[in-house]
Amino acid sequence: MENRPLKVVSAIFITFSGNCEQALKFYQTCFGGSLKFDILDYQLPGFSRKPVVNGYLNAEKIAICGSDLAHDEGLKIGNNMAVYLQCSHIDERNALVKKLELGKTNRFTPPIEEPRLIEITDAFGVRWVLGLS
Repeated sequence: MENRPLKVVSAIFITFSGNCEQALKFYQTCFGGSLKFDILDYQLPGFSRKPVVNGYLNAEKIAICGSDLAHDEGLKIGNNMAVYLQCSHIDERNALVKKLELGKTNRFTPPIEEPRLIEITDAFGVRWVLGLS
């Protein structure tokens, strides 16, 4: 891997309770910008519609990403937000994972199949969601 500067877009990442699409459309009325949604191809138990895996609002002053998929412990105030970074390729993301996990005893091991989104928690307890464009 060559040593090149990381090119990422930072954003707020919010987990919603099955209303991610509606929430990001509302935020669009507040901030303007363009929307993009990755929606699951099938409906999950407990959802009234197909859930948003990753929604992205890109506005001039703010970028907001979100998902309907909550953590294993369920949606709670405090675990519904994370720092989101959009990486342009897997090498950028892997480099960020290594840097963010400095000083952490439990390290993230990327799965064989690279998902579009991964989440890690750094040594300070900050949740990071790293996406691939």
